[in-house]
Order: sequence, then C-alpha cells, then structure tokens
Amino acid sequence: METDVLGPPYERHTIDLGSDDEGAVVATLVRRRGDTPSRRAVLYVHGFVDYFFQTHLADFFVERGWDFYALDLRKYGRSLLPHQTPNFVRSLTEYFPELDEAARIIRDEDGHDQLLVAGHSTGGLITSLWSHARSSSRIVDGLFLNSPFFDFNVPWLLRRPLMNIVGRTSGRNPYRVLPMNSLGLYGQSLHSEHRGEWTYDLAWKPVMGFPVRTGWLEAIRRGQARLRAGLAIDAPVMVACSTRTFRGKTWTDDVHMTDAVLDVDHIVRWAPRLGTRVTIARFDGGMHDLTLSGKEVRTELFRELARWTDAFVPPVGTPEPEIPPAPEDAPPSNKADTTTA
Repeated sequence: METDVLGPPYERHTIDLGSDDEGAVVATLVRRRGDTPSRRAVLYVHGFVDYFFQTHLADFFVERGWDFYALDLRKYGRSLLPHQTPNFVRSLTEYFPELDEAARIIRDEDGHDQLLVAGHSTGGLITSLWSHARSSSRIVDGLFLNSPFFDFNVPWLLRRPLMNIVGRTSGRNPYRVLPMNSLGLYGQSLHSEHRGEWTYDLAWKPVMGFPVRTGWLEAIRRGQARLRAGLAIDAPVMVACSTRTFRGKTWTDDVHMTDAVLDVDHIVRWAPRLGTRVTIARFDGGMHDLTLSGKEVRTELFRELARWTDAFVPPVGTPEPEIPPAPEDAPPSNKADTTTA
C-alpha cells in the first residue's frame, strides 16, 4: 500500500492483471481503515465514466465500524494507463480477476471476516454478476446497489432488436465509436465548475463522458441479458434508486432531482431477478448516483442504508432472533376438558 491521491488516511495498492491486446493492465484497490480495528469491510465499485472519489461514503461506513475499500477497475480512474482505451472491455467477466483479488486481500491479507459489496450503475451490474458467480464461495455477505445498470435507457426498438444487430457486428470492430447521447447534462449537474457541488478529476470523469464503443456495448448487453434471465445471489441485496427519470434534452433544475442516466422503472422491474432476498428502496429527489444527490436525499439514503445493514448484515456473532413456536409445536394443554354434550 502507498498513499493515495486523496491523501491520508487513504492508501492504494496496484493489482497487476497481466496484459491484453492494448498492453499492460492494472486495477487499483483504495483502502481507508477506521481508528478502531474492524473485522467488517465494504468494497465499493464505481460506474461507467467514473472512479472512487466519494469520501463522504467512506466516512459513513468508517464511522459505523466498517473498514472501507474501493476498486478502480481496469482502464478507469487510477487504473487508466496512457496506452489504453478508457473504460473498455469486451466482456464484463474480464473484471472478475480484480474483484477476486480485491476480496482476497480484504479477507485473507487484511483479516476481515465480513464483506459488504457496494456497486454503482455499471458497477452494480458487474458486482451482481460476480456475486452470483461466486455464490458457492460465500465471499459476499451483502450487496448494496446504487442505481444499478440493469437496462439501457432507450426505446424498446433500440435496446432489443437494434442492439442485437450491433452486438453481432461488434466482433469485427469492437473499438468502433457509436453515436450515442453523451452524459453532458448529468456531468454538468455534478461538477463544481459547472452546475454541481462536487470536485473530482475531469480527466478520469469528464463532463461529456467517454465514447461508447461497440465491444463495450455488447459486453453490457450480454451482462444485462444474463441478469434478466435470473441470478441466484445467496446474500441479501438492497437496490436503491430515484423515484423519477429525467426525460428532457436540455438543462432544467430537474436534473438535480432525478436520474438523468437510467430509467428507474427498469431498475425496479429487474431487481427481483437478483435473488430471493431483495429490498428495493426509492428516494424522491435522488440523482443517478444517490450518494451525490442533495443533502436531504443523502441523509435519507444513509439512514435507510444504516437500517438495512443493521438488519441484514449484522456483525458476525450477533444472536439470531428468537422465534416463538408455531401453534402446532406448542405443548399439549394440561387443563381438563370441560366440554359438555
């Protein structure tokens, strides 16, 4: 571990992932430990055109007794190398090695026996697929999904037939740029140099986003199709999203109070396909990244997240609640039968 770009108490560790067709590949694990040793840890995974900078999220967990980790995936943020195409993969399973190694470091090297995984947007889709694939290993004790990317926010004709056609052609030119709408309005709503309140590295998270390429689009499409077919995540899951989707093409203040990236109805529709223990929480006035919403929404989100973790991911060793016996299991009554004919 070395000091992270965020400065103390944040540290980072570079995970060597070998190479691909563009050259060397790395991922970056960021760590913030609490003042008191803890056996509980959170692993946060960012979305598309994103990286970890949300230190107030780390504050929330550390103050509640969790050690906090964040993973900048390959070709994102801290892990983006000069020779690489930003944010590009051909399959979402390419991210599994860095997730596996991050979990190994957190559990085996740093000695945590409980792991809550938190995924935002594309990170929510990736961590859902990974949690399903690793269910037999019992690596994940809980999964918190912040506006997960379960479907494309486009009309049905585009997100099914036409994307299938694009997907079939992606193998010939996976790096071809597609003329898709940018994230400009959402980017403006976040950064303090525009219409937002947050400061972060615009080289790693540009206001207008990075180009969408056919290979990446097909990777997302296949991942979403697998999720919609049904997963079997054996850990409890909390899916959080806004109550409204922004439908405009030009700036209005509604961008600050809605999801300007995804269709929230898609999130709610597909959330039950994750597993058998799924909690859905919706937040009026929430933005796409709920943790970057206005103060009142953030407060409500963290309050609900605290309740959910207390209930579904309690510390190891917490006694199970006592369940009263069912009527048929009750001992027979000793009272005499006083029934008369």
